[in-house]
Amino acid sequence: MTARSLAALATVLALAVATPLHAQIPAEVDGTPLPSLAPMVKRTAPAVVNIATRGSIEVRGGNPFMDDPFFRRFFDMPDQPRQRRQTQSAGSGVIVNAAEGLVLTNAHVVEGAEEISVTLQDDRTFNAEIVGADRGSDIAVLRIPAENLAELKMADSATIEVGDFVVAIGNPFGLGHTVTSGIVSALGRSGINPEGYEDFIQTDASINPGNSGGALVNLRGELVGVNSAILSRGGGNIGIGFAIPSNMARSVMDQLLEFGEVRRGLLGVTILTITPDIAEAYGVKETQGALVSQVMSDSAAEKAGVKTGDIIRSVDGKSVNNANELRNTIGMKRSGETVELEVIRDGRKRKIKAQLGEQAVAVQVAAEEIHQGLQGAELETLDASSPRYEGQAGVLVVTVAPGSPAAQRGLRPGDVITGVNRQQVTSLGEFQQHATGQSLLLNIRRGNATLLLPIR
Repeated sequence: MTARSLAALATVLALAVATPLHAQIPAEVDGTPLPSLAPMVKRTAPAVVNIATRGSIEVRGGNPFMDDPFFRRFFDMPDQPRQRRQTQSAGSGVIVNAAEGLVLTNAHVVEGAEEISVTLQDDRTFNAEIVGADRGSDIAVLRIPAENLAELKMADSATIEVGDFVVAIGNPFGLGHTVTSGIVSALGRSGINPEGYEDFIQTDASINPGNSGGALVNLRGELVGVNSAILSRGGGNIGIGFAIPSNMARSVMDQLLEFGEVRRGLLGVTILTITPDIAEAYGVKETQGALVSQVMSDSAAEKAGVKTGDIIRSVDGKSVNNANELRNTIGMKRSGETVELEVIRDGRKRKIKAQLGEQAVAVQVAAEEIHQGLQGAELETLDASSPRYEGQAGVLVVTVAPGSPAAQRGLRPGDVITGVNRQQVTSLGEFQQHATGQSLLLNIRRGNATLLLPIR
């Protein structure tokens, strides 16, 4: 072999030694192990479950007139049985009490479900029962008849901060147990669902459809939030996801277990967010707080001495930045609970203690039970504390089925019925009382407009 050949062989051997066949990250550097989330995930993942639901919805015929009983009676047509279409969906849940088999999830995951199946990481599947569900906070509690379960410890979500690392575990797109990581991007987010009680944790950990009800955990493997919603234009993750804080979830769960429902506290005030103009008019330097624009008669606020014009700055020492925060804070307190309010009145701070009343539970009624001309609509008494309908009173049109008699007559979801047959109504009961006769004349508030809507 020539000297040139020997040199070439030496070069090839040197390159082979320098370049490993399978490049990989070393287990440690200078004797220090590299960080990994794997040990924490192995401990926590068995407590996260996949949830599959089955239900059915009513399918209306192709001709909307066939759903109108007056039309069928006029043409002497027999009643036809309603058809139903089967539905199914997937979500996630978190086992928070292994001994009792209790699973936390979102209320919207199990809403309308007739069958609920819970699948564990070890592939065991159980039928679940709903212990209780609260639409306002979007929390539901399920129970499964299972043994040898893992559970997640619930952390104090009040201690988390923007920038903390978090991990989301769930069932995105029905793929089964999936782990993503990120940080807490923001705290106290609201306005995602104006009708709900919100104090969301925002995170950039990937949350997608199917993650709803899954776990958001800290690096200690503790539950800090229940994944609930995403902000997306195309339906996929864009780095903005929201989770319900564990403290809120725990509070709702405790009431669902005790009462079967959430008995929310009621202060009994109409409130406004402080604007710079309002702050100037009331002689305060900051725009933090909620202005009391009305005190309801015989309410907890009136009994405690709250006055119109007071600015509520905090509840039990927790600052209130705007009207929505005050609504959320009071709404997550129990009825009968005593709270301490810090208010500004005539430029001076005052401390006021109030024992909260109880919010009425919204009851939805099929409008056809009141009048056949309203068939296809769902009604409930308007929640005047909702930011969207602040200070209003009446009956809210919750849903209107497309093509139904109610839709044909011009009723729309979100309409507020303020009167019927020249009688003012402030509740569903009053509406039922005055909605008599074959024809109705409804006073409707639709956005900023008012209109009269005849129903025959």
